[in-house]
Amino acid sequence: MKKIVLTGGGTAGHVTPNLALIPSLKERNYDIHYIGSYQGIERKLIEGAGIAYIGISSGKFRRYFDPKNFTDPFRVIKGYGEALKFLKNYRPDVVFSKGGFVAVPVVLAAKRLKIPVIIHESDMTPGLANKLCIPAATNVCCNFPETLAYLPKEKAILTGSPIRKELLQGDRLKGLSFAKLSETRPVILIIGGSLGSVTVNNAVREILPKLLKDFQIIHICGKGNLDESLISTTGYVQYEYVDAPLKHLFAAADLMISRAGANAICEILALRKPNILIPLSAAASRGDQILNARSFHKQGFSFLLEEENLSGDSLLKAVSETYQNRKSYISNMEQSEQHNAIDAIVEMVESLTGK
Repeated sequence: MKKIVLTGGGTAGHVTPNLALIPSLKERNYDIHYIGSYQGIERKLIEGAGIAYIGISSGKFRRYFDPKNFTDPFRVIKGYGEALKFLKNYRPDVVFSKGGFVAVPVVLAAKRLKIPVIIHESDMTPGLANKLCIPAATNVCCNFPETLAYLPKEKAILTGSPIRKELLQGDRLKGLSFAKLSETRPVILIIGGSLGSVTVNNAVREILPKLLKDFQIIHICGKGNLDESLISTTGYVQYEYVDAPLKHLFAAADLMISRAGANAICEILALRKPNILIPLSAAASRGDQILNARSFHKQGFSFLLEEENLSGDSLLKAVSETYQNRKSYISNMEQSEQHNAIDAIVEMVESLTGK
């Protein structure tokens, strides 16, 4: 049986693309193990998918002063030893890394054992963990055409991001039924990232009466961000979080408003949903969401509304323009080559296993 080790962790964004690959790998009879940190978010997600999980010690590499900078290198060294021991015993045909600092010792251990490594970089520019891993990689997959300039030419491949196939299997009528909305009026779906966005939530609610003249609203606003005063508002539904029914809400949406995390926007691309991206500001991040959103805007996939320019009026104008031009956005997304990542990556895995 062919063997593969998946790795990546620290955030859900480093895990969900791995989860998206698992069904196709199983179909091709791969024995799958996952290496993550002892108790990171990846452990619960992977074990919930029924995949064998190996926990290793993990530390973070920081560009700023932190007392942990003195102890984390020893955690990384310990993790390297643990990864090396497991890989020696298991002897996988290939390692696939989605990034995050837990992946660094795994990738370096694989290089020492001459095991082929595929890395996936979600953002426009590689993060520090992937920068450390790229010299050890056989291939480096990416989401954006612009990212190719930051990667070794002989290793770089534009694939897009693996998207869970179930997200593409939603039913519009089930979504409308779940949200108790009408079939006769268009729907805007608003997602502010895994924790929600107070800034986006406030802008939406500021213009809610105007939006409801033409649209129905499904608002996934994040934990603790429900507005009790709006619960009985006709045509407006709000949720802290949605799990299984999310695919049906996606199917029900005629337009989406979203942050610009790499996985989120790749899901939007795969779903061909006209969208407005409001990236997290550079003041609150390393600026990767801004670069992601600008790329999608440049490719004609998205309307870009930067947070510094976000207001009720600017959002209302963006909604009107995006909805009027929705056919153009859909057409541009349909022509993209960045939405068949699972097949592209699994074929790459197959070519490296030689089986």
